[in-house]
Amino acid sequence: MSVLVTGGAGYIGGHIVRLLRERGDVVVVDNFSTGSRDRIGDVPAHDIDLTASYAVNELRHVLRTHSVEAVIHMAALKQVGESVEQPLRYYRENTQTLAHVLEAMEAESVPLLVFSSSAAVYGSPESGLVREDDPTDPVNPYGASKLVGEWLVRDVARSTSIRAVSLRYFNVAGAGAPELADTVPANLVTLAIEAVTEGRAPKIFGDDYDTSDGTGIRDYVHVQDLASAHIAAIEYLRGSPASYSVFNIGTGRGASVREVLCELLDVSGSDLTPEVIERRPGDPAEVVADTSRVSANFSWTPTHTVRDMVESAWTARAHSER
Repeated sequence: MSVLVTGGAGYIGGHIVRLLRERGDVVVVDNFSTGSRDRIGDVPAHDIDLTASYAVNELRHVLRTHSVEAVIHMAALKQVGESVEQPLRYYRENTQTLAHVLEAMEAESVPLLVFSSSAAVYGSPESGLVREDDPTDPVNPYGASKLVGEWLVRDVARSTSIRAVSLRYFNVAGAGAPELADTVPANLVTLAIEAVTEGRAPKIFGDDYDTSDGTGIRDYVHVQDLASAHIAAIEYLRGSPASYSVFNIGTGRGASVREVLCELLDVSGSDLTPEVIERRPGDPAEVVADTSRVSANFSWTPTHTVRDMVESAWTARAHSER
């Protein structure tokens, strides 16, 4: 089975491509603005700006040439803070690239799509355990652009022969191999690693939440487990008659910010102490994925621990600095 991964040279995309390469044919489309060719080796890759007017025709050529049967759409802008500063750019690029992919798929009769969404579509949920049917109320343009993408995928799937799933990722970190490391310091683990390597104390935004240690609790999923969830999603689509489905992708278990940072400091051998600063506006006390739906429908179980995630991320960072 031939699979196209858009954004396949990125951090998560690179992990997915490596797993797919072990199972069959895979092809990558990326504009390499943030992705790296080093992540994908000799996998066939096409440098295409998916926002461009010519993108649909070029995508159609790729789909036809490689006899693609499924698409995993990863290509997107994903920095929350940047989305607040540049909302027009985020809405335009994240929805336009997806629309072009769907148009090319319909024209070439490619039947299966896995869409990379985000738990950011939930915003600040009232309940700590988040279900797919809970209200969606994103609090930043990035999350809103992902929700619009879900609507677009759903409506196209209902009106065409395309069958699709949206995967709502929770907090992703770790590395399946050093060369696949996340090189952008933009989440708890990567920001903390950057701080520790520079001799600065990693930050905790508030320690007065109603949680076991006062710090926020989140669902952290290892990127290798997330990558394997995409393979399971394709298998689900191949056997399901549903036109469109949504799944949370997490572990179903929460870890506090302090727990994660303590693991990192232990792995790194650092004697630094996390610095507690003021809460960030809108941060909920606890956000954990209800994974009952994905457990019931996918042949997939996350196997990595928070320790695995932190240790692999630290090792990968150390390798990249050699």
